[in-house]
Amino acid sequence: MVKAVFVAHTAEPSGAELATLRLAHALRAHLDTAIVYTADGPMVGRTRERGIETRLLPTTFDSRSITIRRSDPRRLLAGGARLLRIGWALGAAARELGATVLVAESSKALLMGAVAARRARIPLVWQVHDRIAADYFGARLAPLIRTLGRILANAYIANSRATLATLSTGSRPTLVAYPGLEPRPGPSPRAPQRPPEQTVVAVVGRLAPWKGQDLFLRAVAEAKPVPRQILLIGGAFFDEHSYADRLRRLAADLDLPVTFTGHVDDPEDLLRHTDILVHCSVLPEPFGQVVVEGMRAGCAVIATRPGGPAEVIEPGVHGLLVDAGNRLQLTAALDTLIQDHRLRTTLADAARLRAQSFDITESARAVAAFLHSVQRKRVRRG
Repeated sequence: MVKAVFVAHTAEPSGAELATLRLAHALRAHLDTAIVYTADGPMVGRTRERGIETRLLPTTFDSRSITIRRSDPRRLLAGGARLLRIGWALGAAARELGATVLVAESSKALLMGAVAARRARIPLVWQVHDRIAADYFGARLAPLIRTLGRILANAYIANSRATLATLSTGSRPTLVAYPGLEPRPGPSPRAPQRPPEQTVVAVVGRLAPWKGQDLFLRAVAEAKPVPRQILLIGGAFFDEHSYADRLRRLAADLDLPVTFTGHVDDPEDLLRHTDILVHCSVLPEPFGQVVVEGMRAGCAVIATRPGGPAEVIEPGVHGLLVDAGNRLQLTAALDTLIQDHRLRTTLADAARLRAQSFDITESARAVAAFLHSVQRKRVRRG
């Protein structure tokens, strides 16, 4: 029997951690799962509430000390050494949990997991939620992370083809498994699309510079007409609170009707009362779970390319795509959808059908088969 133990270096409720929780829960129909967190936070309680075996490995190490914004080589080496030491304790926890395969949920978890998997004598799978590219990690760090992955991981799970393309997997087994959504218990009521002057537009996601909320505010300020209400759904994590403050000042300076909701566990109720969802990342998005959430909620969607959203949306069929970082294209797309009520309705109807393809039960089935194959291969090798 396969028992997959997921390793997370943070317990903050960001996209990767929420996707991992959904997957670990859905996988229980196929194999045993557990999640080990090496830091305390809200996700620890949420995981236990789902009935998933949960272990908190207490450490005094602050993983934010080696974030991509602090890429001083000496700091990275010192932080990496700390992660390796934590990995030794993690290996003991993996053995106690009866793990047969370890799944690392980040590059930091990869380092810890490499030591843990060796100690527990089990394979290590790297589930990659971020594009390992220079535009996100930097020109020096991205190649290093790719190389470490090739050395340390026995197999890869990527959240999109766009993410997989940034890896150096060699001959290692790979799987693309989209972060699926959990089924809803019955039909969800949906407010009809509003007339142009009454439109509600939302952006969902962590308030972070690369998510592009500042570019969106400047773009929507030039739309004709300006929406009646603008929702920025999401909170600021890690070191991004100053960016959130800048967004509030910018919204006031542009005299925009913006509501900052803060973090929302499940934004779908808000999205069912939203006409247009805008995904506006200025860097290529690894996947873009909020895009699929907006589509399922019946929003007309504008998203950026390249990246994962281009694998979800066929332009002009399920939504509109614009080039990442292009404010003029974003304003033009907003003008088109705000003014064309019929187009909004057509795209939203098609989007709801398309979103049905991204079901967590299908992703879990594919991941379970993949983990079984990774374990069998390791057993055959002895």
